[in-house]
Amino acid sequence: MKKVIENDKLYLRKMEYSDTDYIVKWRNSDFVRTHFIYQELFTKESHENWIRTMIETGKADQLIICIKGENGQIDIPVGSVYIRDIDNTHNKAEYGIFIGEESARGKGIGSQAAVLMIKYCFEQLKLHRLFLRVFADNKQAIRSYEKAGFVQEAYLKDDVRIQGQYKDIVLMGILNPED
Repeated sequence: MKKVIENDKLYLRKMEYSDTDYIVKWRNSDFVRTHFIYQELFTKESHENWIRTMIETGKADQLIICIKGENGQIDIPVGSVYIRDIDNTHNKAEYGIFIGEESARGKGIGSQAAVLMIKYCFEQLKLHRLFLRVFADNKQAIRSYEKAGFVQEAYLKDDVRIQGQYKDIVLMGILNPED
C-alpha cells in the first residue's frame, strides 16, 4: 500500500477494496454517521458500488488515514479523507473526512490529515479550490477545518433536513495559493 503523502506522524494512502470493512464500520458508528448530511447506514455492497461508480470513474478520490507505528509497531488505519464531485472544468471538489477509530479522536489527527489532503489536492491533483459543508453546531469540526486553512464562506439557514429537523450548514473553502 503506497503512501500518497505523509508527515512525521501519519500518512494518507489510497483506499482499496480491502478497506471496505473499515469504512463500513467507521461510517456506521453513531459518532461519525450523525455528523454527516448523508446518514443512511453503509453496507459492503453500497460501499463497493461507491468505489465502482465514483472512485474508479474519477468522480471521487478517497484515502485512508494511517498513524505511523512506533518502535516497529504496525501502522494503524484510523479514518478516511476524500474529495467528491471532482470538477475538472473548474478545478474544484468537495472535501470530506472522518476519524473512525474513537481512540484517535481529539488528538489533532483530523487537522493533520486535512493539511496533507489539501497539499495532495493542490500540488498533485492541481485543483484550485476545495470546499466543504459542515453542520453549524459542529464547532469542533469547524475549528479543525480552520486550523487546516479553510475559511467560512457562507452560513446556510435550514439547509438540510435530518430526522425531521432542519439544520444550518456552514460552507467553508480554501484556495490553492499557487494559482
